Formats: sequence, structure tokens, C-alpha cells
Amino acid sequence: MIKVVKNGTVVTMAENRPICEKLDIVIEDDTIKELVKDYDGPFDSIEYANKKIIIPGLINCHSHHGMAIFKGINDNLTLDDWLNKKIWPLESKLTEEDIYYSTLFSCMEMIKSGCTCTNEMYINNDGTLQAFADTKIRCLYGSNFMDINGKGDECFTNYRNAYVKYKDNPLINFCIAPHSLYTCSKAYLKRCSDYALKLDMPIHIHFCENENEVDGIIKNYDMDPVDALESVGLLRNKLILAHGTFISDYGIQKLSKYDVSIVHNPVSNLDLGCGIADITKYKKYVNVCLGTDGVGSCNQLNMFYHMSFVDLLQKGMYKDPTVHSSYETLKMATINGAKALGLDKEIGSIEVGKKADLVVLDLEHTTTLPINDLIVDIVHNVHSNNIYETIINGDIVYRDNMLYLPFMEMEIRDRVNSILRRLNGE
Repeated sequence: MIKVVKNGTVVTMAENRPICEKLDIVIEDDTIKELVKDYDGPFDSIEYANKKIIIPGLINCHSHHGMAIFKGINDNLTLDDWLNKKIWPLESKLTEEDIYYSTLFSCMEMIKSGCTCTNEMYINNDGTLQAFADTKIRCLYGSNFMDINGKGDECFTNYRNAYVKYKDNPLINFCIAPHSLYTCSKAYLKRCSDYALKLDMPIHIHFCENENEVDGIIKNYDMDPVDALESVGLLRNKLILAHGTFISDYGIQKLSKYDVSIVHNPVSNLDLGCGIADITKYKKYVNVCLGTDGVGSCNQLNMFYHMSFVDLLQKGMYKDPTVHSSYETLKMATINGAKALGLDKEIGSIEVGKKADLVVLDLEHTTTLPINDLIVDIVHNVHSNNIYETIINGDIVYRDNMLYLPFMEMEIRDRVNSILRRLNGE
């Protein structure tokens, strides 16, 4: 099957091409076959993208999609109170079916806002993974490993079963996701590291989200948090560090010697009063990408909304408008995210041979016109109503306000509302 997306302005995010080109994208099955001007070869379907912008699908490098029902749950809680008084008590009441429908709801929100790939960490394997399979969204999946609750062995058993069940799905990749240094014992973290090395998988872990966590790690390990990672073997792994809001100069320089990416979650960090990660410093040493976190602390999964915060926060923090650019932000949400997940040979940029994960933008709206700088417009002015089409693995999953998925959107909304009512005792 050959599809052609013709006459669009393509933002390739590729290193060896101009930032923007007028190109025809030729897709054969799930792969970008050609990027040419004025394609006149064979095709099975053709779509004219005149006046439209085509970008790589956005990559959300840290989230918890089963938390869709917790949207807007936090207004004035610290991270510790949010976890202990709100999230963990509510999560203990969730069924596999609850998490399935909640994850479906999150996936719909991401698809409708141009996100084609995500890095998931959550508490139920089958509910979450079946939702990803049903929505055809690409993901790196890690079950939430922890042993402070006495269920460390159970986490491994459940994860192994899920891996066997879903490992042949071409859109689902796997990682090992110990929750954090404060919810996992040292021996358990070493076990996670060993297991990830055995299966050649990355590690995805919360790290240094706020200053209280940093102080706790230093007290428990009697060393810098990055040295603590090393002490339990985690620097042997490909590492995806979620948050990293407070990493010392010593720590970031040490991380530069290893295969480490830091996922910046600016909105969640602001919402929970954690602070602002110094990604201007970090990007000099490691790969920095972008995440939303779960909607319990970020309120929406629209990556364009989260992108709009990134360079503004850095410019404000440094009192210098030159420290970060919109193009760097778009890289964080595309090719840098692909590098973090180990998928940069497949996605993250629009290049021949890569998978056809694409987003078609319609910027002919008052919120995005006039366009003085296309990249600035994309990063700071795009809203969900600018998403004309989302393509994952060569398949159209959203076009012109319609989801092309095997369920009714209204039904999923009703299910999520009914779950919330039950949790609230209504």
C-alpha cells in the first residue's frame, strides 16, 4: 500500500536537511519510502496537504496514562502529600478495567493533540497494554516496580507475564521502571538493573523530583544522588531519568559519561511546587527530552501546551532570552525523545527509512496567524484545534476531528466519568 502526502511544508527534524522543505512524503505500508518534490510515481491513495505543516509525531517521554481520572485533582498539595493522601489511596481502588478505560481516554487525548509515542510507567500491565494495543499508539512500557509495599516479587511476575503476552506487538517496546530510589530498596534496585541488562532494556525511573527527595537520598545513601544510582548498578543501564529537577554540577558531569537522558516535566514540576529543572545546564552534558507526567499533576497531555513552557522558563530563570530556542524545544519533543527511548532509528524525525509517525497541522487559524517564524508558531501557538491529522506507523488514527479507532469516544468518556463517581462514593 503506497500513500502520498503531497505539497505539505515538512519540518523534518533531520540533521542533514533544511529545517523546513516543501516535499511530498511517500509512505509504503508503515515506512517513509521517499521524500521528494513533485512525486509522480504510483500510489494507492493521495492526500493534498497544501497550506499544511507536517512534523514528526510528538513523543511524550514520561507519563502515567491510567491516571486520566485524576485530572485536576491537585491544586495546593506538595508532592509527598499528593502521593500519600491522594494518588496512592485512590490507585489502590482501581481495577484492571478502570485502568484500561482510563488509559484509552489518555491515548485519545494524546492522539488528538499530535502525540504518536509515549513512555509509560504505571501499576497495571494488562489494562494499560491492551489500551495501547487498541489505540495503536506507539509506546515504551514499564510496569511500576517497587518493594516498599511488600509486592516486589509480584511486580516481577506480573511484568514477565505481560512481556510474553505483548512482546510481539510491533508498536509496544519494553523497559524496566522502578518507581524511585525512595520506594525501592537498594537490593531491589540492583535486581531491577540486573534484569534490565539481561533483557537489554532501558531503565525508566523518577529521580530528584524535588529537594526533599534529594535530601532523603543523601541521608539514606550518604552520597550524591548520582553516586547512589551508581551504587545500585543503574549507571550500567541505558537510563531515562524522569524530572531531574535538582541534579548537582558534580552529578550532571558524571552522568555525561553514561547513556542517560533526562525527561523535563515543566508543568508537573510547577504544579507540585517542585521547582524548575536547569535544562540549560543539563543539555550541555546529556540528552534532554520532554514529558507531561500524569494528568493528576499536569492536567493535560497536550504536548504543545507543555512545549510552550520550556524555553520561557529557561529564559526567565536565566534572565537571558538567548539560552534556549523554540527549535531546541521541538527537538526535545521529537528526535531527542526518540533517542531517550532508544527508538531514534525508527522515529523522531521525517526521514527515508523511518516509520511514518506524522502530524499534519493546519495553522490557518487566528491563534496561529500571521506566521513570522514557523517553529516559534508551532511551539508556542499551536492548540489541539490545529491538529488536522495524526498518522502512526503509516495508519491514519485521527483526521479532521474524527478518531479512527475501534470504539466510540463518547462511550469512553462515560466510562471514565462512572469510574470517578464510584471512587468518590457516589
